[in-house]
Amino acid sequence: MTLFTGLSAFPLTPIRDEEIDEAAYAGLIQRLVTAGVDSITALGSTGSYAYLTAEERARVARMTVEHAAGIPVFVGIGALRTREVMANVRSAEAAGAQGLLLAPVSYQQLSTDDVFELFRTVTSATDLPIVVYDNPGTTHFTFTLDLYARLAELEGVDSIKIPGQAMSPPDFSAHVERIRAATGNQVTIGISGDAFGAAGLNAGCDAWYTAVGGTLPTPMLAITRAAQNGEADRASELSAELQPLWDLFSEFSGSLRVTAAIAEHLGLVAPHSLPLPILGLTDAQKRKVAEVVATLNLD
Repeated sequence: MTLFTGLSAFPLTPIRDEEIDEAAYAGLIQRLVTAGVDSITALGSTGSYAYLTAEERARVARMTVEHAAGIPVFVGIGALRTREVMANVRSAEAAGAQGLLLAPVSYQQLSTDDVFELFRTVTSATDLPIVVYDNPGTTHFTFTLDLYARLAELEGVDSIKIPGQAMSPPDFSAHVERIRAATGNQVTIGISGDAFGAAGLNAGCDAWYTAVGGTLPTPMLAITRAAQNGEADRASELSAELQPLWDLFSEFSGSLRVTAAIAEHLGLVAPHSLPLPILGLTDAQKRKVAEVVATLNLD
C-alpha cells in the first residue's frame, strides 16, 4: 500500500505524424525524474491509452521504465475487452512496471458485477498491485461504496483513485473516512481532478494522481509536500495561486487539452500532440493558455 502514496504524475503520450514521439516522451519522463515525483503512471487518460494499439502501449510501458531511473512506474491497462486488458497486463509485467491502473472501459454500459468480475479476473492473474480507476467522466461508470468494499477484499487491489468533488473541508474529510470505513483501511485513497488535489490531500487522501503534474511536476509537488507535512493552509494557498489554471480546465472541458497545450507551448512536445480525432485547443484558446502559463511563471 505504501507504494501508492504521494504524487503520482501522469505524463502525456505525445503524438507526432500519427506516431508516438519517443524522444519527446523520454524528455517528459526525465522531467519527472528531475523533479523527484513519487511515482509515474504511464498510459492514464492523460496518456491517451484508449487511442493506442497494444503494441504502442507495450512500447510506452517499456520506455517509461527505461527512463524512470528507479522511480516506481504504474501502467494503465484498461481496454474494452478483458482479453485485451490481460494482454496489457502481460506487456506491463514484461516492461518491469511496479503497479497497474485499471479503468472499467466500456461501450455498452457495464454493471457492477461486470466490473467486479473484471477486477477479480485481473487480480487472480497477476502479482502486480492494482489501482482502481474511478472517473465516471471518462469511463461513464459510477462506483459505489459497496463496490469499493468488494474490490478492497481482492488480494492485489491496493489503491482507489477517486474523483475530486466540490465539498467543504469537513464534508471532504467525512467522504474520505466513509471510503476508509467501507474498505476496512485495506487500500490507499488517491485524489484525482487536479483542482481538487490540495483539498483531497488535506482531507486525508494518501496520494494525488495528477494529470497536469505529468507536465508541470514542480508546483504539484510543492502542494503535495505541504499537505504531507501537515501544512494544510499552505497546500490550499499554493493551489489557490493556480486558480487561473484550474479555470482553464473548467473552460476547456478538462485537463487533457490544456495540458497538451502547455506542453506544446513550453516546447516539450511538438504541435498537435494529441491523437486524432482529438484536435486539441484552437489557436485563440492556446494563446489564453500561454498567457496563464506566463502569468503563473509555469515552466
